[in-house]
Amino acid sequence: MPVLEVKNVMKAFPLEKSQVTVLQDVSFSVDKDEFVCLVGPSGCGKSTMLRIIAGLEKADSGEILFHGEPQTSPNPKITMIFQLFGLLPWKTALENVEVPLEVHGIKKETRMEIARSYLRMVGLEGFENTYPHDLSGGMKQRVGIARALALQPEVLLMDEPFSSLDELTAKTLRELVLEIWRDPSLPTNTFVMVSHNVEEAVYMADRVLIMSSRPGRVVGEVKVNLPRPRTQYLRDSKYFQSVDEVMVILEKSKGEAQVKSQID
Repeated sequence: MPVLEVKNVMKAFPLEKSQVTVLQDVSFSVDKDEFVCLVGPSGCGKSTMLRIIAGLEKADSGEILFHGEPQTSPNPKITMIFQLFGLLPWKTALENVEVPLEVHGIKKETRMEIARSYLRMVGLEGFENTYPHDLSGGMKQRVGIARALALQPEVLLMDEPFSSLDELTAKTLRELVLEIWRDPSLPTNTFVMVSHNVEEAVYMADRVLIMSSRPGRVVGEVKVNLPRPRTQYLRDSKYFQSVDEVMVILEKSKGEAQVKSQID
């Protein structure tokens, strides 16, 4: 049984006199220990799909299954890292990591200990009492990663987590995330990431799912069969072959969307 199943999900948002369908009949599954990336054109509903999986948005139809059980609200076993960090500016790094633990009723002393251990894991030991406005973008995202891991989730969702960072910082954090994913001592072993960067998706994922223009639907899948770690393959023809496979599906979908819009 897959860890996650997305079945026939549809989502629309109201406009002033009508509505816009963002997701239409989206279905896919994610297995244990798998790293899956969603790519697609801007506005195709990738981030909305993650928020529905996380229980932060409700689908208009369809369902999300976690180990076969329907998910209709946030689940501590499924946590999320946001593109723009989502840190509370009036709380320190330590206090930000404590937030989900506090929500779940964990005592102060215990949650401080847990928060410190995860800040140490992401390389922020010594910055526990620093406020977000004194942290760099990469450091803020490290706090976001620590906060998402603090509840020891089974599934980690990531919404373009590196897109607002410079490339050197993004590269460092990609490696950090992959180390966490591969660490057998951690319970977080299933990752779903949204990315607009096809090369990043191929570098990190076991499978890349390609979504169409709005309304978003899954129009293709590319399995990445490169051994890990993949740093040595970044200039290899096999790596670029997988990148090209994803791009071909994206371009084909884009062309079909343009034809449809002209007909409509």
